[in-house]
Amino acid sequence: MNFYKNMEKGAIVVAHFGTTHQDTKEKTIDIINKKMSKEFEKLDFFQVYTSRIINRILGRRGVENLNTSQMLENLKNKGYKHVIIQPTYIINGTEMEALKREVEQYSDYFEDIRVGTPLLTSTEDYFEVIKVIFEENINLASDQAVVLVGHGTEHPAMSSYPMLDYVARDLNLPLYIGTVEGYPSIENVKKQLEKDNKKKIILQPLMFVAGDHAKNDIAEEWKNELENEGYEVTLNLKGLGEIERIQNIFIEKAKKLEDNLPEDILKKKADYAKGKECNH
Repeated sequence: MNFYKNMEKGAIVVAHFGTTHQDTKEKTIDIINKKMSKEFEKLDFFQVYTSRIINRILGRRGVENLNTSQMLENLKNKGYKHVIIQPTYIINGTEMEALKREVEQYSDYFEDIRVGTPLLTSTEDYFEVIKVIFEENINLASDQAVVLVGHGTEHPAMSSYPMLDYVARDLNLPLYIGTVEGYPSIENVKKQLEKDNKKKIILQPLMFVAGDHAKNDIAEEWKNELENEGYEVTLNLKGLGEIERIQNIFIEKAKKLEDNLPEDILKKKADYAKGKECNH
């Protein structure tokens, strides 16, 4: 279904968790915002920061960012009826769940509102992302490994991290996945590094921006602990949002929404009840 059919006033909204660090913002959020705006020339461009804590901190600095509900209220009041929202989240966790709920609360005010998916959603996403990261670190010695550290979560989407690690094992790539707050932990990662006889480690964030967690948890706590265990550690504090091919994955996810509605599971079940064939 063509998004632009019968459209009078449309918007593209990029939903970021957000950051208080200007250096990583310029290399990630600002870049993808500019690219999204260019790709969707028929739509007015907007961004939101979905972290209320980050918005509050920035507000004290005189920097205003709307959250999702505030933006949807704003778009509603300005007469927008067609909206595409593309998050830059890594997993389908708490932030994505909250985003969907906020959109659902406003859905009656719009004729067509479509929400894209996070970086790691389909099986193909996992394979594509792990290959992109490996090709960013392609000249590795036999005793070298890249350890990617994500935020972690208590949400069931925590399973995304071990799945990504499993894909790396499946492809026989020297990439290892850990999390600051969750599973796999640094202890789990160290077991795998020892088992595979990896002595030289490149630490890299598995996060869109390289903010507090990258500069503190990864660059200090993870680095210090690994070095204390005898590993030679190099930091690559480059947010995933700095990688052009990762930026392009998010853009393609948004572009797919131009001709495809997000899957509606209730409609799918209703179709099956009417006799539609199921691919099982």
